[in-house]
Amino acid sequence: MAEKESKYSYKKKSAWEIFNKDQIAEAFGFAEEYKKFLNESKTEREAVQKIKEAALKNKKKIMLNRESEAAIVVPGKKSIMEGLRIVISHIDSPRLDLKQVPLYEDSESNLALFETHYYGGIKKFQWVTIPLSLHGVVVKKDGKKQKLTLGEDEKDPVFSVPDILPHLSQEVQDDKKLEEAIKGESLDIVVGNRPVKGDFKEKIKAAILEKLNKDYGLVEEDFVSAELEAVPAYKARDMGFDRSLIGSYGHDDRASAFASLKAISDLKNPDHTAISLFVDKEEIGSEGSATAQVKTFIRSIIRDLDPNVNTDSVMLKSKVISADVNSAVTPNYTEVFELKNASVLGHGVAMSKFTGHGGKYAANDASAEYVAEIRTLLNKGKIPWQTGELGKVDKGGGGTVAKYFARLGMEVVDLGPPVLSMHSPFEVVSKVDIYSAYMAYKAFLKS
Repeated sequence: MAEKESKYSYKKKSAWEIFNKDQIAEAFGFAEEYKKFLNESKTEREAVQKIKEAALKNKKKIMLNRESEAAIVVPGKKSIMEGLRIVISHIDSPRLDLKQVPLYEDSESNLALFETHYYGGIKKFQWVTIPLSLHGVVVKKDGKKQKLTLGEDEKDPVFSVPDILPHLSQEVQDDKKLEEAIKGESLDIVVGNRPVKGDFKEKIKAAILEKLNKDYGLVEEDFVSAELEAVPAYKARDMGFDRSLIGSYGHDDRASAFASLKAISDLKNPDHTAISLFVDKEEIGSEGSATAQVKTFIRSIIRDLDPNVNTDSVMLKSKVISADVNSAVTPNYTEVFELKNASVLGHGVAMSKFTGHGGKYAANDASAEYVAEIRTLLNKGKIPWQTGELGKVDKGGGGTVAKYFARLGMEVVDLGPPVLSMHSPFEVVSKVDIYSAYMAYKAFLKS
């Protein structure tokens, strides 16, 4: 006879079972829009541009901080003195950035290459031998800004970091630890092989510089004032025989960002003033002038709504969702997860009461009262959700932007879709999870 579970037990429920047929169809339609957003928003600047376009299309108020941070604001029925409802996500992802003086010729291999400096937490071996595209801006010596996107169109060339063949890798790679086999300084991108005619010391480098000048009006010194990123050149794709998953670069954290963008775009007449905030540089500690740590941007948004209010008083009564992804349980590596509390693909948006590492170091730890409020909101809306924790206590960990808003006196909890293969060039999410995130953010912003 089968044993029964107590009716008082907590058990994760699959979103595939909770959603009806129409909701699953909506999730698949939502995924098509999301894939388009992923393909067109591979950098933070590109994401802000798409966010701006969506705000204007839906007649929503948008505020920008430079070109890599944005906020969409929808006024509520209640006074802002009763607090705001904020969903914050980040729009940067791990990648390879070009160095300030990147171009050189390697005479021994007869190649021209760009030197890079990796951005964020990556496994360096995952970034070799994959097709890369270049995205970004160059501010030239005359002050004009040159945008560059190369490698996304089928007719474009792509770039790649070379790797050693297995026949010769024993001494230089095979006998080393995985993290030491590929050095950061070796993540250089091949950009050319054809020499220019003439009496030049470095003929391939000279040929590349001539090409860059002809096509984009660039000279080598212009790279000093550039933001150029090398990202995977492939497109977001359906994954699995059932097409239930999406494989792509940049789910962390554009899955949350897109869900938040759609939620506020569809929002009408919220009770409290609602804000979807999109920030940069989360992957390197939120340091910089367009990040979650820039308190002046939040204060400027509040003052724009009402110049006479005390901004600190408003923040003390505000509530926040830190819309960041969590790690999905990974097949073959389940031993590093605490399975009762870890999130899995297909079970909805993951709520993390706390983040950090070890003894919750450098974490926001949401109050029981606020977690109960969000849990009630999700249950009332029949939104699939689950708990999420980033691995066993002493196996690792990580943080989000939640702590920066908690420092301002706001109630904050992390809530985002789980991601498989996080921080790799090809991450994976479930379609029902990103749709659950959209439902959750919309319900929260409406409240």
